[in-house]
Amino acid sequence: MRVLALDPGSKRIGIAISDELRMLAQPVGYLEAEPFPRFLDELRETIRLREVSLLLVGLPRNMDGSYGPAALRVQEFVAVLRNALTIPVQTWDERLTSVEAQRLLRQGGTRSRQQRTKVDAAAAAVLLQSYLDAQQSGSG
Repeated sequence: MRVLALDPGSKRIGIAISDELRMLAQPVGYLEAEPFPRFLDELRETIRLREVSLLLVGLPRNMDGSYGPAALRVQEFVAVLRNALTIPVQTWDERLTSVEAQRLLRQGGTRSRQQRTKVDAAAAAVLLQSYLDAQQSGSG
């Protein structure tokens, strides 16, 4: 079964999915964060269609490891998801995932204007690959 990762933002929520062996992350796209009931319906449908067994949500932390206001908003978001979904919901440190995603997109030749629409999914893929690699090495 696959892992679906979310990189939550105030306007868009980036999505990435693992392969069935849970070795590789692939960016999927994004869902609009609002209206929230529609987001939740689309998320449930994605989980069902893609046979997802775990939802991973990026938890923003400050560089010193502490939690700021953004992390508190994500923790509230995760609490709602845990009540609304039938699969486990887990958080994962997302420090610098957007920076890494932008770097990878630039290296791949994606122009700045195009990056805006791709960075959410790419950040979710970076987050998910970090999680998958940690699971493979036994440190997760």
